[in-house]
Amino acid sequence: MAAPRRRLSVGLGLAGAAFALVGVCLLLLGPLIIKEQVVKNVRIDPSSISFSMWKDIPVPFYMSVYFFEVLNSNEILQGAKPVLNQRGPYVYREFRYKTNITFHDNDTVSFLEYRRLFFQPDLSNGTEEDYLVVPNILMLGVAVMMEDLPNFVKLLLSGALGGLKQKAFINRTVGEIMWGYEDPLIDAINAIVPGLIPLKEKFGLFIELNSSHSGLFTVNTGMKNISRVHMVDSWNGLKKVNYWRSNECNMINGTSGEMWPPFMTPTSLEFYSPDACRSMTLVYEQSGKFEGVPTYRFVAPKTLFANGTDYPPNEGFCPCMQSGIQNISTCRLNAPMFLSHPHFYNADPALVDAVEGLHPNKDQHALFLDVHPMTGIPMNCSIKLQLNLYIKQVSGIIQTGRIKPVVLPLLWFAESGYIEGSVLKQFYTNLVLIPSLLDCLQYIFLVLSVPFIISAVVLWRTSQEKCSLFWSSNKKNSDSNKANQATSAKKLPPVKGMALREARL
Repeated sequence: MAAPRRRLSVGLGLAGAAFALVGVCLLLLGPLIIKEQVVKNVRIDPSSISFSMWKDIPVPFYMSVYFFEVLNSNEILQGAKPVLNQRGPYVYREFRYKTNITFHDNDTVSFLEYRRLFFQPDLSNGTEEDYLVVPNILMLGVAVMMEDLPNFVKLLLSGALGGLKQKAFINRTVGEIMWGYEDPLIDAINAIVPGLIPLKEKFGLFIELNSSHSGLFTVNTGMKNISRVHMVDSWNGLKKVNYWRSNECNMINGTSGEMWPPFMTPTSLEFYSPDACRSMTLVYEQSGKFEGVPTYRFVAPKTLFANGTDYPPNEGFCPCMQSGIQNISTCRLNAPMFLSHPHFYNADPALVDAVEGLHPNKDQHALFLDVHPMTGIPMNCSIKLQLNLYIKQVSGIIQTGRIKPVVLPLLWFAESGYIEGSVLKQFYTNLVLIPSLLDCLQYIFLVLSVPFIISAVVLWRTSQEKCSLFWSSNKKNSDSNKANQATSAKKLPPVKGMALREARL
């Protein structure tokens, strides 16, 4: 019985050792295997899993636009506080795709990314035929731009505005405000002040957005250095822009805003935004999950649009007004345009108090990005920004009436999207489920090895003890027999009777 037990003990021991070896190998090699797969599949390479996602973004993006309708236009001309009413959303399905993809020898790739927008009536609260009373952006903007010109030039413009029946506020459809409308004022401005505005015939806030690209981006592919993947090398051939007053503000930092390098830390991320004409930094807020996928949430810090007084590094973006709005006139034809969060969220309360109808709150107006930290791929995002126009009375231009200086919200928009369907399933399986399975298996094998090894040790010790007892027992029996035989020999009485009988016979 001892030999079978020893053989079983050896078998269990070998099985336990094998489990332990596999567990240790997975523990040591598993992270390396996962990292290798992530690196292989997130770099910009036609053979990678993420390349098709990068080239033609499969995520359904939607742009929701909210307009601020002016309710008291006549009173504003008399110096009253503007009263606004939010209208919308007017929702557009957004398709993004890249063209002119060119790989370079220095581990970079260039591309143009186009956007096409299609109105979605079923998702919208209204139609593109809705009429809204809004500021005459072109007229009021040009008035502020010409404030420092000689009076006779402003009087000449004011006369032209009167002849064209231009007013400070206009009643236009959503479609016209978005995609442009013919305005004779364009020709008049070009005749009076040539080169002031590079517009021809039509004016619209999004006229250059649809079926257009955001500039030539050149980014790192990550083939040689994965920590640089998606990082912008240049934009339109520039290493930095010249819109701002400091080198730091003019720097082109981060990615193009679609993906980030893998193996992120919960600190911050950066991207260059052609719409904002600057690099923007978002900061880590919290960890979470999106459809089972671990994510880091990044949000805009309060300093993003702070003025130079509240946040000295932003001094280069000045001339500034209150904190919470950024002057983008230098990259918007010198028009008095300002960028902010919707409803002046995170801005100086004075901006909110200057108009009626704004109700800033975090849930509706804060932007965020939920990024899978292992791959740097956004899972869920909503980028929200507001466009504002600075208006005021300009002496010499009677159409501006007695308008008190105010930063007037025009509209705000949210570009939102999240991974879903087959893309989410493939992403979850390859980059979440399999790594998690490998992670679990290493501990399963290590845990399984313990009872096998313990059983082997116990069996081995038990078999040894039984052999010892068996040998000891046999030895005692042998000695006892010898002793009994010796004792029997000594105690056996003499057989005298038998000898007498033999003698008698």
